[in-house]
Amino acid sequence: MNSNNPIGVFDSGVGGLSVLRAIREQMPEESVIYFGDQGHIPYGPRPMKQIQNFSEAITRFLLNKGAKIIVVACNAASAAALTYLRQRFSDVSFVGMEPAVKPAAEHTETGVVGVLATPATFQGALYASVVERFANGVKLLQDPCVGLVQQIEKGDLNGSATRKILEDALYPMLEKNIDTVVLACTHYPFVIPLIQEIAGEKVRVIDPAPAVARQTKRLLEARGLKRDLDSRGEVRFFTSGDANLVQSLLPKLLGEGGKMERLRWDGDRTLMEL
Repeated sequence: MNSNNPIGVFDSGVGGLSVLRAIREQMPEESVIYFGDQGHIPYGPRPMKQIQNFSEAITRFLLNKGAKIIVVACNAASAAALTYLRQRFSDVSFVGMEPAVKPAAEHTETGVVGVLATPATFQGALYASVVERFANGVKLLQDPCVGLVQQIEKGDLNGSATRKILEDALYPMLEKNIDTVVLACTHYPFVIPLIQEIAGEKVRVIDPAPAVARQTKRLLEARGLKRDLDSRGEVRFFTSGDANLVQSLLPKLLGEGGKMERLRWDGDRTLMEL
């Protein structure tokens, strides 16, 4: 393993591109391998064991491609599989998504915070642990925003259906005086402009992606694996879904294009290149 090896990043779909975008901003010299599991999206409603199987197979694929660190850029996969992955791959560094309840609780003035996530995140032990540790004295209002992930996967960031999902989630929260919204799904940062439009500029929206990129950088530096080059790193993109569709979304969501390569699943535990 050396510093020129790539960072491995995966998500159930395009949501992890919000984390990749932050990594590219903070560490442009790093090369990255990104995998979006569109063939199984959404992860949110799936059983924990199945998400663990998917995550293990994806991790093996990324490690076989030389990944020096794995970023689980998916809240549902982090909630269901992060502890499992750290046990299975004890010599690998993992960075996962943790709902940003702590900064929300520290900064709220009204004491009421909205949390937008998928069902798997809300039901997971990780979310319960974060709430127990950091939400003391703060009222959390939760909404799973059913269907929002699928809208973002289509590239619909501000259409009427996307707006309705967010209005249905946010209006009841606004009536109860939220002043902060936590985005606990990596897809949701792509609709921050629409969230701000609905909630108003006085409501603070917390995107966890920059903090995840900073943690990735810290771990690479600690292990002596930070790439020290002036040139911009390359990104390889893989999907288990429609490669052409996902590739067409890259400029809109990531701000840069790229070639999307297709993988196929053989059961829940094996990823194969075509």
